[in-house]
Parts: sequence; structure tokens; C-alpha cells
Amino acid sequence: MRIPPRILGASALATALLIGGPVTATASAAATAPAAHSAPYSAAAVGDICLSALPFEAHDTLDLIEAGGPYPFPQDGTVFQNREGELPRQSSGYYHEYTVITPGSDDRGARRIVTGEKSQEDYYTADHYASFDLVDHGC
Repeated sequence: MRIPPRILGASALATALLIGGPVTATASAAATAPAAHSAPYSAAAVGDICLSALPFEAHDTLDLIEAGGPYPFPQDGTVFQNREGELPRQSSGYYHEYTVITPGSDDRGARRIVTGEKSQEDYYTADHYASFDLVDHGC
């Protein structure tokens, strides 16, 4: 089972709050520096979508991510490379992908949630990475 990096960060914070003591960042500078990609990133490439507008299967996927699994496919939780360059540039390992079940599909289908390391940095794609919408958890 893979645990998204943002869950690890939250557990470090919770431990520090319960036990006491300072909270220190453990990510290296390389992990937060933008990676060099040939594909340009345009802010217009990423739209937004209200959490309430997602298909209910996407809600199931988000719940599994928060719980740390188990996931329906072995590819879930693996590093998303952002080869298409549709998401903001980040270093390798920053993004992870998860399957959103597509009713009637014989395979994983085209729908995914891609998470970033920040809390509630979730992107939804219904067209297998051709476009993304940042999930607005406030609506």
C-alpha cells in the first residue's frame, strides 16, 4: 500500500501536536523545486470543479485516498509523471494518481484523481490526462 505524501506530513504534524515539540519540514529542496519539463504549463490548462459536481465514484476515490487505501487497482497510488504538462510543474514524485471507477468499463477507464502534496490538492480528469480540473473542496 502506498501512502500519499500529504498524509505522511499530516501525521508528523499530529504527532508533534500530541507529543509536543517543533514541527520541522522533512522535504528536501529538490522535492519542492520545479522540475525541468519540455511541455509548457499554462494556468488556463487547469480548470476547477466543485467537489459536489464530481461523479460519486470520484468521492469514493477521495475517501479511499484519505483512508490510505485499500485501492481497487495496483496502479493506484503510483507516481504521476505529468508528461502531458497539464499540471503545474513539480519534481518527480510530487503527484500520485488514483483510478475513479467508470461504470460499464472493462478496464480502469479514463477517469482519475491526481493528488499533489498539498492538503486538498486534488485534480480530476475524465479524459485520461488530456485536461484537469482542480477540485474545490469548499463547494
